[in-house]
Amino acid sequence: MKTAPASRAAVWLVEDHEDCRRMVARVINRSARLRCTHAFACCEEALATLAREPAPEVVLLDVGLPRMNGIQGIREIKALAPSTHIIMLTVYDDHEKVFNAICAGASGYLLKNADEEALTGAIQEVLEGGAPMNPRVARLVLNMFARLAVPTHPDYGLSARESEILHLMVKGLIKKEIADRLNLSYHTVDNHLRKIYSKLQVHTRGGAVAKALGEQLF
Repeated sequence: MKTAPASRAAVWLVEDHEDCRRMVARVINRSARLRCTHAFACCEEALATLAREPAPEVVLLDVGLPRMNGIQGIREIKALAPSTHIIMLTVYDDHEKVFNAICAGASGYLLKNADEEALTGAIQEVLEGGAPMNPRVARLVLNMFARLAVPTHPDYGLSARESEILHLMVKGLIKKEIADRLNLSYHTVDNHLRKIYSKLQVHTRGGAVAKALGEQLF
């Protein structure tokens, strides 16, 4: 495939079903702000390419892949490209896989039957600092955390400002909205987020929100 123009965010797709792969790639390429620069049938192909080419901004990754599955793929991709956002393509009844994807560092989740607007919207949302999640999948995840929640509230040493920012993240605010709400610069919020991720021992916004919810930090 041709290299994406600088004005369009590079998206890689990992999906083993050929028809689905072609359809999703076409949808992405119809967007004025996105370009599917690679479409792979398995994680192994994506990782081999990632080892020799610049990382994309976003990877759309099928949960149920042959050989190396999507959950394993998240960890391998993050090891090579920690700043790349990963959106999982899933189905409604993948309860355990969705939960494991959160823990592994996925930035968002999207049902495979999502329409064109939802698909491109999810990619744009994650590029803007959000964590796209279909409401039905979100409900499954929150219910699962509720069942697994522990009554204790671990102390991660977050400052008052860091706790405030994390709380706003849990409410769904993105970086710019947090900066506006707290009258801080975008750069300052970004620095606080790096410290929050380090203290919580996570690598993504989704991981931080998941830990805050799962361990009842608020």
